[in-house]
Amino acid sequence: MATHNELGKEGENLAVAFLQKKGYTILERNWRFKKAEVDIITQKNDILAIVEVKTRSNNYFGNPQDFVNPKKIKLLVEAINEYVISKDLDVEVRFDIIAILKNKTQFNIEHLEDAFLHF
Repeated sequence: MATHNELGKEGENLAVAFLQKKGYTILERNWRFKKAEVDIITQKNDILAIVEVKTRSNNYFGNPQDFVNPKKIKLLVEAINEYVISKDLDVEVRFDIIAILKNKTQFNIEHLEDAFLHF
């Protein structure tokens, strides 16, 4: 596996542990719909939090969260619309980003709730 794929997988595992410590229930990981892949679908109370995880080894080209572009947002919104309908859920949907920056041997995790609006 390529180094960047390993870093991404490690970041997703850290994000899951982070969310579970904050009281979230993990419903799905790497859920797919058409061309979209949703990293983590989680729930806390009546909020369905859709979490995009971005992990980087440095911020030379920008912060991890800066790499969630409009095309990715559109794909996520379409996928989650399908997810909510197919599961017949009555929940509030929120889109979050967990940005992880690796500094040598430690990881800095930032949870951005309501990171972007869905239209």
